[in-house]
Order: sequence, then C-alpha cells, then structure tokens
Amino acid sequence: MEVIAPGGFGTKRFWNLLTEGRTATRGITFFDPSPFRSRVAAEIDFDPLEHGLSPQEAKRMDRAAQFAVLAAREAIADSGVELDALDPYRVGVALGSAVGATMRLEQDYRVISDGGRLHLVDQDYADQHLYHHLTPGSFAAEIALATGAQGACAVVSSGCTSGIDAVGYAVDLIREGTADVMITGASDAPISPITMACFDAIKATTPRHDEPERASRPFDRTRNGFVLGEGAAMFVLEELGSARARGAHVYAEIAGYATRSNAYHMTGLRADGAEMAEAIRVALAAARLNGDEIDYVNAHGSGTKQNDRHETAAFKRSLGEHAYRTPVSSIKSMVGHSLGAIGSIEIAASALAIEHNVVPPTANWRTPDPECDLDYVPVTAREHVTDAVLTVGSGFGGFQSAMVLTRPEGEAA
Repeated sequence: MEVIAPGGFGTKRFWNLLTEGRTATRGITFFDPSPFRSRVAAEIDFDPLEHGLSPQEAKRMDRAAQFAVLAAREAIADSGVELDALDPYRVGVALGSAVGATMRLEQDYRVISDGGRLHLVDQDYADQHLYHHLTPGSFAAEIALATGAQGACAVVSSGCTSGIDAVGYAVDLIREGTADVMITGASDAPISPITMACFDAIKATTPRHDEPERASRPFDRTRNGFVLGEGAAMFVLEELGSARARGAHVYAEIAGYATRSNAYHMTGLRADGAEMAEAIRVALAAARLNGDEIDYVNAHGSGTKQNDRHETAAFKRSLGEHAYRTPVSSIKSMVGHSLGAIGSIEIAASALAIEHNVVPPTANWRTPDPECDLDYVPVTAREHVTDAVLTVGSGFGGFQSAMVLTRPEGEAA
C-alpha cells in the first residue's frame, strides 16, 4: 500500500500522524478563502516534480491523478510484485474518485472564460488536455499507462464511498477470476473554490476558523461540519495464496464488502441508520463473522450532526450490545474528509491497525453527546488486539458501504 495524506507524504508518516493524534487541518492556502463560509481544510504540501513525476506528467495530470499515479507506483514497489513477469491482461486497475479533476477543470474554465467574463468561452485558450480533465476515467488510464496494466480498468464514482466501493469492485474481479492482481484505491483533490461553494451552500463544512487544528470534531457535541481534505491511498490486491507463494508482506485480508442505498434524500440521513446497518450485516455475512467478533470500527465520522448520530445508530443496530464494547474512531478528525479518497485512506488505517494492534484516536473529541454514546477513543491512540476491523462510508446521494478487514489467516496477533 501507499498513502498520500495531509500531514506527511507516505504510509509511515501517515501512520505516525494518526497514532500521535496530530491534526493536519489548517486555514486554506490554495486560494483566498475569505468569501467563503468555511475557510479551513486539510491540505497536502506537495510538489509533483520533487516526488518523481516528469514535467510532462505534471502538466498533463490533475493533482488528484498525480496523487493516484505516485501512490500506485509506491504501492507496487511496496508489494514486491513483478508486473513484467505477469500476463498484463490479468492485471487490472480500479480507482475511486468522487469529483475527478475538479481543480484543473476550474483553473481551465477561468482561463477560457477570461475569469468568468465570457459566456461563450474561447476554446483557443483551452489547455490541450482539457478533455482529459473532463473525464474521470482518465485517472485509471493514467495508472494503467504508468504500470502496464492491460486488464479491467475503471473508475468508480459513488461520492464519499468511492474509495471503499472501488476496492470492493477490485476484490470481486479477483474472486470471479477476471484478474490475478488489481491496483486499486482512490484519489481526490477537491480543495478549490467551486467545491467550497458547493458545501457552503448546504452548510456541510465547518465554519470554525479560529482553531483550524480543532475544527474537525467527529462525535463531539460541539461538532458543526466536516473539514475538506485531499489525498490518495493505493493498494496491490491479490489472492492470499498467490501473495504468500512469492513471499509478499500481507497487511490484511479483505473478508467482506457490501454497499446499499437509502433511496431517501440527496443529503439527508434517517436517524435509525438502517441502510448502513444492512450494508454492515451483509459485509459481516460475507466475512463469516458475527458482530461480536469485530475488534475496532473505523467510522465514517464526518463531524456533521446527522452523520455521526446516524452512524452511531447503525453500529448499535448491526453489532448489538457489542457496539458499546467496541472502540470506534474517526481519522477525519486528523486528515479531514477527502471525499472519494477517504474510504481508501481509511482502509489503509484499518489494515495498519491490524498490523500494529493500535486503534487511532478521534482527535478533538472532548464534549460527550448523549446521542453519540459509544467508545470513540478520544484524543489518544490505544493499544488493542485488532484481528477484525469494520470500516464504513456514507455519501451524499444515499450511498452506504461497509468493508471487513481481518488479520491474514494463520498469523498471530
């Protein structure tokens, strides 16, 4: 795996930030945020050339595509898999992204519309890669180009569950025999004026500007919206026997996955959490686990009033009394909400929790909420035997996804 997240480039720095309970949220620096209701974000300090992209790649690709390609290259290196020795038609790509090349599209539109002055834009000023930025499928194509993968190649875009759903799709392709190796994960770089305006309009992001590092407060009674983030996480997936036969380091097994829709409201959630609970139930069944065998829940934990209430109810509904004995935490309190990418970043955190037997904390949780009454691992990481992890995602549009990760079969805690 490889993680590119706020607070540090690479999996090791990402894990250190989480286990130290540090936050990477700050005032927005990418543009002047003063006209906006929410002015904080979890940004990544990143230079594509310094991190190994060529000038041509940097020019051609949107920031999110750059994250995806770099993370894919490092994940392949981490896996030790020799792609050149494999049938390229048996190596596939499945990438999640909620908003695609938002940053580059907005930048290009400013140019061809002369800063919005022209209603009929002047195509003579268009970047030659503008169409590339329009189509999210170009992200998966870039990874295929960078790795030589010629098998199934797709982008899954299901809002904030994209990062779970893309990995779930990749697992299905391996299980059905379509692919031997899948390069999968998710990437998003949405911190731009248009995105901030979208979330301002529905008051989903926090207006807490005075303490940017404490602005994201999942499950806390004083929470008032999420902090937008960016980043990517990419994985190399293969069947366990194949990985062990070549001596690969295996972080975790993906034991179960399911996704459901609430068919209810574009941004609203039912308080009872029924549809998320159903996704959890099916994922547990696929993993052949009971609810009381889950050792840690990596929550969506966006920090909005309705999500955290809805999610807490879903855990109680699906895990029963065991929900009260199970550590739950939200890493969005530290790295923000990177939309489609966060699901994969949370899968990485879940796998690392299994590997290290450590549960990351929910930073900034200080004030209990009677409606959110589970063990949210406040402020400080916790040593805890973690053989099975449930990670979930909830997205505008009614998307609800759940994935169960377990310690690799036969390995001791």
